[in-house]
Amino acid sequence: MPMTQPTDASVDEFLAAVSDERRRTDSQAVCALMGEVTGEQPRMWGPSMVGFGHAPYTTADGKSHDWFAIGLAPRKAALTLYGLTFYGSNTDLLDHLGPHTTGKGCLYIKRLDAVDHDVLRALITRSWEAAHH
Repeated sequence: MPMTQPTDASVDEFLAAVSDERRRTDSQAVCALMGEVTGEQPRMWGPSMVGFGHAPYTTADGKSHDWFAIGLAPRKAALTLYGLTFYGSNTDLLDHLGPHTTGKGCLYIKRLDAVDHDVLRALITRSWEAAHH
């Protein structure tokens, strides 16, 4: 399976086209926050992920691929944030974030207005700095 690649598609157009109003505004707000923290421009990765920066990603077969350092995807079930929770990291911040779930390297937020924005900013900042140490 080929890895998702960066594209030249418009991030603004992609986010504006998210059909669920709350998911659309939450996604736009998190994208703006990630841009503010990183100083980077967002870029589409594949048809449905927005990424910031670059970080090598090694797959189970030992191959290294280019990937984004942090990113987001407005999914139907939740706003998915990438690069903030690798290997059980950042539990000190996650404990204070508010309602969320985590997966392998993913943080899922159903409602942005239900989480602590200062904690989210700290998570994004710490993760970005860790990817660019």
